[in-house]
Amino acid sequence: MELVSVAAVAENGVIGRHDEVPWDLPEDKKQYRERVAGHPTVFGRRTYEMFADPPGSAQIVLSRSPREYDRETASHASDVAETVEIAESLGTDRAFVLGGGAIYDLFQPHLDRMVLTRVPGEYEGDTFYPEFDEDEWLLVETEAYENFTVETWERRDERSE
Repeated sequence: MELVSVAAVAENGVIGRHDEVPWDLPEDKKQYRERVAGHPTVFGRRTYEMFADPPGSAQIVLSRSPREYDRETASHASDVAETVEIAESLGTDRAFVLGGGAIYDLFQPHLDRMVLTRVPGEYEGDTFYPEFDEDEWLLVETEAYENFTVETWERRDERSE
């Protein structure tokens, strides 16, 4: 199972403020939804609840408290292992981790790839993308857009050396 995080990150690491994204980049939202379409997506409960129409073919919501969701495509998981088990049961080989900050922290050691939208500037925020050791990752693609850049990172291992 390939685990891929997708996040928009300001220069100072900010990804959110008061449960909202502190910038408006419609083209980023479009490429983000296209990227994760057809795959399960993973959220913390608060991040999941921010979406009127959550992206992905199915949504796996991590929460300490089991609960029911009003979408047929949403299910609860209590940890990384259960998340992977649910995603595999859906017949997929990839799941996208979409936040928030605590979920990115939890999954960081398990990720195979990161797709990071680099948002120019520094923003006030209360939620941050986890710092990572660039020596453990390989930047494999950079895609420039008008107001942002999308970087794809792959975890280094024997195959990428």
